[in-house]
Parts: sequence; C-alpha cells; structure tokens
Amino acid sequence: MNPPKGVPILEYHMVDTHEDADSHPYNVPPEDFAAQLNYLKSEGYTTITLMDFLRAKKGKQQLPEKPIILTFDDGYEDNYTIMLPLLEARGMTAVLFMPTNLIGLPDYLTWDELRDMSRRGIEIGSHTANHQPLTSFTPEEQQDEVHLSKLLLEWNGLPTVFSFSYPNGMYDESMPALLEQNEYLAAVTGDAGLNTFDTDPYQLQRINIPHPRFGLLEFKLRLLKAQVFTTLGIRQHLLK
Repeated sequence: MNPPKGVPILEYHMVDTHEDADSHPYNVPPEDFAAQLNYLKSEGYTTITLMDFLRAKKGKQQLPEKPIILTFDDGYEDNYTIMLPLLEARGMTAVLFMPTNLIGLPDYLTWDELRDMSRRGIEIGSHTANHQPLTSFTPEEQQDEVHLSKLLLEWNGLPTVFSFSYPNGMYDESMPALLEQNEYLAAVTGDAGLNTFDTDPYQLQRINIPHPRFGLLEFKLRLLKAQVFTTLGIRQHLLK
C-alpha cells in the first residue's frame, strides 16, 4: 500500500551557529532547526530512513501514518555535534550523504563520528568521492565516483551503503542504471515533490531547506510547494 499522501524527503546541509558568506545559504541555525523539528512532531510526522521506505515498498514493514525523511548532504561536523543531539532529544532519525574524500578534513565528519552516527541510527549514504557533479565526468570517472565511495564507506566499518545523493542535484538518464549496477537501491534528486511507491527510486523527489529568511512560515511553504508540485505533476519522476 502506498503512503497515504506521499513521503516528503527534506534536504539539509549545515546546522550551525557559525557561518560565512559561502555557507550562509545552506546553513539552518540550530534554533530554527529545532523549531522545524518541533513543528513536524506537532503535525504528526514520524521520521524514517530511506531503507525503511524501501523495505515498506517491498512489503517488509509498515510505515507510520505520516512518514518523513530528513537528509543531510556533505557531511559537515555540525551534523554530529549539533544536529544529532537535537534529533535524539526528539526520538528522530535521518540519512546522511558523505563525500568520502572530505572525511576527516577540517569542519567535516571523521570516520569515528560517522561510525558513531551509524550506531545511533543514522543511515549513511554516498555523495560520491569528490563531491563534483557526475555529469561533468566521463563514464569511467562516473563509475569510479559511484563505486569507490561506496566501497570505502563499507571497508571502514559502516553498514552496506544502499542510498546515494547526486552532487548539486545534477544527473542524467544514464545515472539510474549506473547506480543499480553498483548495488545502490535509491538516490535522491533536488526536485521538489512527494514520494510514493510509484516514484522512481533512483530519482526520489526532495525538498530543499535553505537558510530561513521568514522563519517557520517559509518552512511550511516549502512543504506545501512539494504537495503542489506533486499534484500538478511538475518534474515528478514516476516509474514508467
């Protein structure tokens, strides 16, 4: 059975008190993030992982009445120090997409932090090795970015990686087959909308949550935008 009204997938990056001009558009300050989480709980949403969604699609588990998936791209260290405690205080979970060549660099997650997040219920997915748009690479380079990033995460003690996020939301029609060949089961885009079991699992719809300019109202409007795009069929990726 499909989720009643579709599953929203939210796209975050940073949750931090410190920012510069480059990071400002991607940073949701902790107090705003906490307010967003509180709003979701008040509206009856329950966070799930992508694997929960995929298992439910196969009939392996039941989804809650109002499921939602929180995703975080790029693997900033504040995801461990700030985001994770805010989620855990509310009994919530998330999916984190990590570019493997950024692991351990200043302001990015370390291997120990990634493994600890995984043990505490955060699903870890791949965001390629070098965090460059896959469409800018040759087919051979695309294969390396997709294959080696998955292997490196798994070789360093993380559970099997099944999910993927396209860097900069850039992908083309060849990408789903490439990911399937490398044993990924799902990938998220940057195209707004809601997801049902009829959505292409390699082109899942996702709602970008940028730095808030208008507080919680803007957050509510972005959730509404996803519903509108789905209703009107705007850039919705349905299985053929």
